[in-house]
Amino acid sequence: MRVLLVEDDRRIADDVARALQASGYVVERAEEGEDAWFRGDTEDYAAVILDLGLPRMDGLSVLKRWRAADRRMPVLILTARGSWAERVDGIDAGADDYLPKPFHMEELLSRLRAIIRRSAGAASSLVAVGDVTVDDRQMRVSVRGVPVALSALEYRVIAFLVLHRGRVVPQHELEEAVYGHDEDHDSNALEVLVGRVRRKLGVPLIGTRRGFGYIVEEPSP
Repeated sequence: MRVLLVEDDRRIADDVARALQASGYVVERAEEGEDAWFRGDTEDYAAVILDLGLPRMDGLSVLKRWRAADRRMPVLILTARGSWAERVDGIDAGADDYLPKPFHMEELLSRLRAIIRRSAGAASSLVAVGDVTVDDRQMRVSVRGVPVALSALEYRVIAFLVLHRGRVVPQHELEEAVYGHDEDHDSNALEVLVGRVRRKLGVPLIGTRRGFGYIVEEPSP
């Protein structure tokens, strides 16, 4: 899943980006407010991690512009400003959660997973669809209780489709979630990757809608 990290402190941004990538996310970065606003206004992200103290446009103004334009991606605010009034301002502006600096990386990852799940209507880190269970905390997929060995790209495919189960995900949207913009891949790479995932799962989880995209459907009751 693709996450936009907006942080002008290079050291913090590097640390957070490494932790996100190790947790299976595709990370894109912005260091100032105008660039962050443009990216969030024109691209789709699973979530945004947004610092408030940004050059050129502060984070709160960026968030307000996004929400005024009906951009609904979940946003986790990071800031060294810890007053309760600023937290209220952030939440009122449309933030989904708030984490003051300094913070523990595990808490950031936990809060990020939570806002992504909530945006998709999921309450738990464990999501079961038929015989397949996805654990977004452990980045683990199992079939009938047996773990399946997956690469990072293969996990991203399943995790994104399961998170958006019940709707057809266009190929370009899944490609962005799996590869991002900076990773080179062949035109048929996604089709090959999905085929490999299907073989490893061994159960009919991922469906294809020719000309439209891929879908994970909820099992019939």
